[in-house]
Amino acid sequence: MAALDRQARAIAALLQSLDATGERALLLYPTGLDFIAAFFGCLYAGVIAVPVPPPNPAQPQRALPRLRVILDNAQPTVALTTSLIRSKLEGLLAGSLATPALRWLATDDVPRGAELEWQAPASTPDSLALLQYTSGSTSMPRGVMVSHANLIHNSAHITRAFALTMDSVSVMWLPLFHDMGLTNGVVQPLLMGRECFLMAPQAFLQRPLRWLQAISSYRATISGGPNFAYDLCARRITPEQRENLDLSGWQAAYNGAEPVRADTLKRFTAAFAGCGFQPRFFYPCYGLAEATLLVAGGLPQEDPVLCTAEVSALEHSRVIESRVAESCDPRRKMRTLVGSGRALPGTRIAIVDAKSFTLCAPDVVGEIWVSSPSVARGYWNRPEETAQTFHAYLADTGAGPYLRTGDLGFSRDGELFVTGRLKDLIIIDGRNVYPQDIELTVEQSHPAMRPGGCAAFSVEIDDEERLIVAVEVDRHYRAGVPPVASRAGPGERPLLDADAITRAIRRAVAEDHDVRAHSVVLLKAGSIPRTPSGKVQRRQCQTSFTNGTMEGLWGAGENREIHRQRVVASV
Repeated sequence: MAALDRQARAIAALLQSLDATGERALLLYPTGLDFIAAFFGCLYAGVIAVPVPPPNPAQPQRALPRLRVILDNAQPTVALTTSLIRSKLEGLLAGSLATPALRWLATDDVPRGAELEWQAPASTPDSLALLQYTSGSTSMPRGVMVSHANLIHNSAHITRAFALTMDSVSVMWLPLFHDMGLTNGVVQPLLMGRECFLMAPQAFLQRPLRWLQAISSYRATISGGPNFAYDLCARRITPEQRENLDLSGWQAAYNGAEPVRADTLKRFTAAFAGCGFQPRFFYPCYGLAEATLLVAGGLPQEDPVLCTAEVSALEHSRVIESRVAESCDPRRKMRTLVGSGRALPGTRIAIVDAKSFTLCAPDVVGEIWVSSPSVARGYWNRPEETAQTFHAYLADTGAGPYLRTGDLGFSRDGELFVTGRLKDLIIIDGRNVYPQDIELTVEQSHPAMRPGGCAAFSVEIDDEERLIVAVEVDRHYRAGVPPVASRAGPGERPLLDADAITRAIRRAVAEDHDVRAHSVVLLKAGSIPRTPSGKVQRRQCQTSFTNGTMEGLWGAGENREIHRQRVVASV
């Protein structure tokens, strides 16, 4: 810890020598101590940190659009990174992005003794600590202005919510430029002085077993991620690999950043019960970058709260909870929702009609509004959006200001249930159709579907909203052949029937949701765009479909007979 502090002070002294106090500094680092030293170096110097993912040198063009938006908005004067990344990216970015005034500093080259020149900055609790750029799941990234007070308050929230002690141990694989990775994986553990083990996101994504091995080996008590992470583990970790895992010490398996699926909790628990994992370890929670991180959470070591509601009522923004007998009736479609906990101390959550700005009646779905000392100051250089999002007031009582989260949900007995995103909501024939419900149906419609690889969205065709489904499929799937043995050998043709898959998707969507899929697009694995935290970027899919850049399963040069099949099928 002392060595890390010295490195941070040395970086701070260098920034101060460049008169960077009050300016913005871009942080381009992989997960590791270099990032942590640079982040705290910015705080020590009174510099506003701007954490961003470093572009992959092999595919730098993929990261440039998002990075260009951030650079244009933040206008940083300094870029902090490692010597290796600087050598690979400085020339590339200078030629691709108009940033002539950007000074590049390799923080692993800071001379010894530089920390002696450091001067404590005149920072206050209200001083900005960082610009946390949003994931961009429904819009372009925006820089959330997070203050020192926001970070300290939300870290205290996390301590209370998870009942953390000095004996608590966490494992974090989420990227450190993401709000969950930064606040929960770096700031809170350092403020508390407890143990936290970091691993690179790619290490988890390439081999999910590594995450659970780390939890088992280090006896971690707190770790988690988005819903898809648990699905990935249940699907890819074999029974033989589970035999060496001990998850009995896992006290808070938090699940957030996207709607929590009840089926995911069941699958994960069933898969790892033999490893000591229990349902009460799950900790569904809710938060967002605009509130620094955590907004609501349950009680550790208590079973998640579930609500089984009628789908037909949810389609009209009403919540009608079914009884056991009703939920077993196949004629009545139900959706089991997972509670995301209660508002943390000092936080107010209101469920508001997004049009009238009035409180919703009980058991009515509305937009989630939040008031808390953890709510950030707004969006950097976006005054109109800041006013609309961070300074909302109730029309009937004048209460406020509230943060408009853009998320939909309802509250029952104090428990918050998140149903979806306001901007992602599909409205067809006057009914509210939640894209995640369609996506779950599609994933279960055919064994060639890739779990978590689906995006449902709508486009306007002939003055009407039409449902579009884009889904990743296992192009090597063979009917009747186990997945492990289904790979086509050299010279063999994949036996995937695109027409059969399309028909299965249409039939399942029609039966489960009484909605016709106007178009079904079958995609290669990895085609669905996601945010750093794993959220499906439905708006980006919608744009790609509308402008004709969404490519079907087989591109040029593939087998011509297969290529002739209807990859995009429209009614």
